[in-house]
Amino acid sequence: MSLMTLFSPTIERWTIPSPGKPLFEAASANLSRHSPAKVDTRNAARGPLLVTAGGKDHTVPTAISRSTLKQYRRSSAVTDLEEFPNRGHSLTIDNGWTEVADAVLAWLKDHSL
Repeated sequence: MSLMTLFSPTIERWTIPSPGKPLFEAASANLSRHSPAKVDTRNAARGPLLVTAGGKDHTVPTAISRSTLKQYRRSSAVTDLEEFPNRGHSLTIDNGWTEVADAVLAWLKDHSL
């Protein structure tokens, strides 16, 4: 008996089909000029953006967050970076998440949001 035969009822019961198109669009956004996943980083009419970064984040290093902030520099919309040097990737769910929440609330208040 093959493994597929053995697990087939389980796979059919628990597998949830999902569209692959958004994943492929996101993955190829830089390769297509008119990708639906393309972001207009110069859009001045967009809402405010706060990029958060954890100094001990190995999933999205601080350098990537700084690079993201730099990409938005030509927009006149509010764009800021808040770094948490002793935090990892799970900023909002790890111990000490209140520090992150307080910083975000202060940022919102500073911008009258």
